[in-house]
Amino acid sequence: MRPVGISNDFLGPDGANLWGDIGLSGLDDAGVDWEYLETDVPVLRPEDVEGRPAVLFAGPAVDASTFAGVDSPPAVLARFGVGYDAVDLDACTSAGVAVTITPDGAQRPVATAALGMLLGGLLNLPVKDRLVREGRWDERTDWMGRGLTGTTVGIVGFGSTATDFASLLEPFGVSILAYDPYCPPERAEAFGARLVGIEELAEQSDAVVVMAVLTPETLHLVGAEFLARMRPTATLVNVARGPIVDEPALIEALRHRRIRFAALDVFEREPLPGDSPLLELDNVLLTPHSVGWTDEMSLGNGRSAVGAILDVLAGREPRFVVNKAVLTSDAWRARLGALVR
Repeated sequence: MRPVGISNDFLGPDGANLWGDIGLSGLDDAGVDWEYLETDVPVLRPEDVEGRPAVLFAGPAVDASTFAGVDSPPAVLARFGVGYDAVDLDACTSAGVAVTITPDGAQRPVATAALGMLLGGLLNLPVKDRLVREGRWDERTDWMGRGLTGTTVGIVGFGSTATDFASLLEPFGVSILAYDPYCPPERAEAFGARLVGIEELAEQSDAVVVMAVLTPETLHLVGAEFLARMRPTATLVNVARGPIVDEPALIEALRHRRIRFAALDVFEREPLPGDSPLLELDNVLLTPHSVGWTDEMSLGNGRSAVGAILDVLAGREPRFVVNKAVLTSDAWRARLGALVR
């Protein structure tokens, strides 16, 4: 059996891990051999996965080509992060491969990042930074910020990271609205939130924070109609996935001051094109899909992914499997059993 594979995109030009400590010592401590894949690839290839019990990966996509001609695929592909829109789950399930994510590792860093983006937008930090750099000190009184205390915050998507974000909001005494068709009302209530429809959330929120998973249901969920319902004094924050927000519609809303501000860590196209109108606007805060990238996230995501790998090597079902149908498949059960013989 080949060693556990770690995707090559973790490595910088000097061969050091760009993400710092991602908890690979957990594999060492368990006596599990591992190695970085030889090449940084956009899509995991058959030679990357063949004969390995597991692969821990971050950037590469996974599709049917990953398993073409593969006789012995991994029992688990452990995704370093919470997004899996670049993973063909049906192809993985057909190949008998479980896909896991790391919501426990990213939860607090992303929740903290969302709070930082929200406060940055409310306080007009991008503009105020430029006022100092460009010698426009006298314009500072033109950019009064808005307070968070006592406002209404709407959260789109109320999973584990969103509930952690809700707990960070507690000292500010905000009212929390949440839109999530899959969240039981009692769970929302336990975190101080009230479930509402998407229209009511748009209309009643002083700030809207997008924390949903990108699915066909959430694609452009925040579109022209949603933005038209938002208050002109409201702020929009997106730390989830860019395509959940209709970017052209958002640009129009910002350009015509139909909403006050947007703070975006994600975009419909990444990297953000150099000719994007967003770059010309003064009422937007932009970060390069990395605002939650901290040492805390690196170690948390890594430990969670390593934990999933150690589970399958011990013959256990790992946590946070996103293609749950695979867990009852004969192919996956046979692969799991073979690992512990």
